[in-house]
Amino acid sequence: MRKLQLNLSARMIEGSAIAVGLVLATTALFLVIGRSVLGEGVIALLYLVPIGWSTTRWGQLAGMCAAVTAFLAFNFFFIPPFLTFQIGSLEGWLMLIIFLTVATVIVGRIQYGLQRAHVREREALFMYELSTALAGARTPDTVAQTLARQLQQMLQASLVQVIVESDRAEAAIMASVPATGSSAQKPDQILPMLAPHRLIGEIRLWQGHTPLPAANGILLQNFAEQGALAIERVQTDTSLTTPLVPVSGNGTHN
Repeated sequence: MRKLQLNLSARMIEGSAIAVGLVLATTALFLVIGRSVLGEGVIALLYLVPIGWSTTRWGQLAGMCAAVTAFLAFNFFFIPPFLTFQIGSLEGWLMLIIFLTVATVIVGRIQYGLQRAHVREREALFMYELSTALAGARTPDTVAQTLARQLQQMLQASLVQVIVESDRAEAAIMASVPATGSSAQKPDQILPMLAPHRLIGEIRLWQGHTPLPAANGILLQNFAEQGALAIERVQTDTSLTTPLVPVSGNGTHN
């Protein structure tokens, strides 16, 4: 774990250094073209390109380093008086403030979008793994165990219980992950598993170190729906394969 953290830190520092170098190279290009040719407004807009690209490529830290470097370079080289960090007019102050605000917002929005994309990718992967695992389940007990295990892995919950109501006279099935887990407290969330015509069972969740998603969110609802469909399928298959018991009688044939 410590080695992984060091690798991530080294990668973040390396990405931030490259982002700063990219902004400095962009500044050199602007100086070659000329301040009078581009104008302050165009320069400010073009600086957003390396800032956005650095954020996408190396993350929020690199994006903020690029934004601060661009802010300082913009002030030093392109806002009068030149070659100094002093600002000689209200227009210069407004341009720098607007530029830094826009750059910060862009970094934040890009980072948020990347995080959301990562979450959606992770959720899609878990849904695929769940569907694959449930496809091979042949009994309600196996479905309940699979569903509880997948939910515990994804949510990092302290305890997950899946209860399946029997469609016969047998007792209900309960799967717990971890298997030895128990809690005297009420579950933090209870998700009903509904089939088209009846209640199949319910999912009970106890929060771990990370907050649980909203109970009415798409992710948990999909898990509950997939579990209900799988349980109904195996219960139907079991009832179809159960042999019929012949009824004996003393009827008289004419």
